[in-house]
Amino acid sequence: MAVILNCLIEILKKPAIGEIFSELAIFFAPLWIALAVGLFVGWAWRPSWAVEKLGFQNSDSSANEEKNRVGSSVNLPSRGSTMEGKEVIVSRPMTPKKELAVSESDLDHLCRLVEERDGGPTWHKMMEKSLPTWSYQAWRRDPEAGPTQYRSSTVFEDATPELVRDFFWDDEFRTKNGWDDMLLHHESLDECAATGTMVVKWVRKFPFFCSDREYVIGRRIWNIGRTYYCITKGVPNDVPRHNKPRRVDLYYSSWCIRPVESKRDGQMTACEVLLFHHEEMGIPREIAKLGVRQGMWGCVKRIEPGLRAYQLVRSSPDAGPVSHYVEMARISTKFNAEEVALREEERSEDSSDLECDGEAKKPQHWIGNVPKVLAIGGAVALACTIDHGLVTKAVIFGVARQFARIGKRL
Repeated sequence: MAVILNCLIEILKKPAIGEIFSELAIFFAPLWIALAVGLFVGWAWRPSWAVEKLGFQNSDSSANEEKNRVGSSVNLPSRGSTMEGKEVIVSRPMTPKKELAVSESDLDHLCRLVEERDGGPTWHKMMEKSLPTWSYQAWRRDPEAGPTQYRSSTVFEDATPELVRDFFWDDEFRTKNGWDDMLLHHESLDECAATGTMVVKWVRKFPFFCSDREYVIGRRIWNIGRTYYCITKGVPNDVPRHNKPRRVDLYYSSWCIRPVESKRDGQMTACEVLLFHHEEMGIPREIAKLGVRQGMWGCVKRIEPGLRAYQLVRSSPDAGPVSHYVEMARISTKFNAEEVALREEERSEDSSDLECDGEAKKPQHWIGNVPKVLAIGGAVALACTIDHGLVTKAVIFGVARQFARIGKRL
C-alpha cells in the first residue's frame, strides 16, 4: 500500500494538469478493464456451485424431476385385500394429482390425542352415564387460544367397529332416521376413490336465536387391524359464502373406533368410540359452554337408538345397497404404529435441526469474496500492461504483496 501511495503522490506532483490526468488514467484503466472482464466471464461461466448458491434452477433438471415425479405416480402398488364384503384396505394409497384434504399429519395428531400425549391442558370430567346397552363419559378442557375442546368415550354393547364406523359416516341415514336432528343438508363436493377421502358440505340447525351453520368438511379413515381412526375437519375451499347459513371454518371432530371387552362376559363384543371435538361457532366461549352442558345429554342419548335402528336395517335380508358414503368409508388406509413413531422422530429431529441452525452462526456467502476476486483479476490485467512505465510496475509489485498476505489468510 505504501508503494501505491508513493506512486499517487508522484503523479500529483506533475507540473501539468494534462500529465496528471493521463497518468491517473493509465493507473486506473487496467483495474476497470479487469472488473468488466471479470463480471462478464463470471456471468458467462456460472459454475454449478454458484448456481446452487444463488438459487437458480436448471430447466432441464426441473423437467427431469417432473418426469420422475409423474413416473413415480404411475408405477403404483395395487390395493390390498378386502374386508367385510366390498371393503377395500389401501396399504399404500396412490399418489394423488392434488393434495388430499386430510393427510398423515392429521392421523398423527389424532393418535396423540388418543394416547393423551398431545401436550394440551388437562381434561376435566363433565358427565358420566351408564345404561344396560351402552355407557358414556365426557370431558372438556380450555386451551389458551381457540374454542373449548371436548372428549368423550362411548361404549356400545354387541356392536362391531365396522358397523359403528359406517353408522357415523352414513349421512343419508343421519337425515333419514333423524338421530342427528341438527343435520339439515349434506352434499358431497369432492372425493378420492383411492384413499376414501371426501370433501362434504353440511348445513346444521342451531337454536332459534342463532342462524344455521354451514361446514365444508374433509374426512378420511385409517385403520390398524380393527381399530379405525376417522378424521373429519374443516378444510379450505372455494365454496361461495353467504350471510345465512353462516360458515364455520374452524371445525374438528374425529373418532377412534375400536373393539373392547364387554362388561357382561368379558368378550370382545363391545365397541368403544373415542370422540374429540371442537369448533368455532361464532358464539362467546362461556355461552357456548353453557349450551353444550345443557344440551349434551339430549343429543347423546339419541345416538344409541339410532345405532340399533341402523343395526336392524343392515341385518335385514331385504336391506338394499349401502349408500355411497358407506362405500367410501370402507376404503380405509392401513398403517402401523411404527410408521407413526417414525414420523414423530423425523419431526422432532427436524425441529431440533432448525433450532441448531438458528443458534449457529450463518456461513459467509461466497459473494463476500468478490473484492478478492476482482483484485486478482486486476493484478492479471496489470501484468499485461507491464511496459507502461515505472508507475505501472510499482502498482503491480504493491498489489502482489497484498495477494501474498491474502493467500496466507485463505
